[in-house]
Formats: sequence, structure tokens, C-alpha cells
Amino acid sequence: MTLGEIVKELGLEVLTGNINLNKEIKSGYVSDLLSDVIANIEQDSIWITIQRHINILGVAKLKDVIAIVIPRNLSVEEEVIKKAKEEGIAILRDRRNAFEITGLLYNMLKKAQNK
Repeated sequence: MTLGEIVKELGLEVLTGNINLNKEIKSGYVSDLLSDVIANIEQDSIWITIQRHINILGVAKLKDVIAIVIPRNLSVEEEVIKKAKEEGIAILRDRRNAFEITGLLYNMLKKAQNK
């Protein structure tokens, strides 16, 4: 399933333009602890976190994360959005909490894998 399909189906707000919308998402991960993400996230994943500082981009780049989803419509500084565009990392946002987003995303990815 592509990031663009996920954005459309979940109605996510895209903060970084068209970056990575055509890339395939293979899995997802939820964590706010950067060292946990470094140790456990898979390549080509979507990462859900409430962290919004510039360091999330370093982790995402290191682990080849396609997109970061920020829950609860939390604000993201323009500096972080600009750097994400430069690094080729999509930043998305949604009104729902991390638990809800995770459940929806998990079901979508499982359904897509079973086709």
C-alpha cells in the first residue's frame, strides 16, 4: 500500500507536500522513545509519534522511514517541516490519537498484504 493511499483513506493532513506519496509502506511503528525506534523500526515504515523536534528526522533518515505521523493535531515547527522536505521524509498529521491511528493503519496494512 502506498503512502498516498494511506493518506487518502485515513484523511491525513500532509505537511510536506508530495514527498514519498508514491512509496510503498511495508510496516508501521509507534514509539516516542528515539532509541527504541532506532532499535526496532523496519525500513520503509510509517512512524507514529508525538515527538516533533528536529531529532526525529535524524532517526527517520538513519532507518529509511518513509513518513512520520503526528497525532492529536499537535503543532510542528516550520523549521522541522522544511528540514523534512530537504531530507525527503513525509510528515503527516491527524486529529485522532496515536492509539486510533495505529489501529486503523494496522488494519489497512494487513488487508493490503492479504490481497
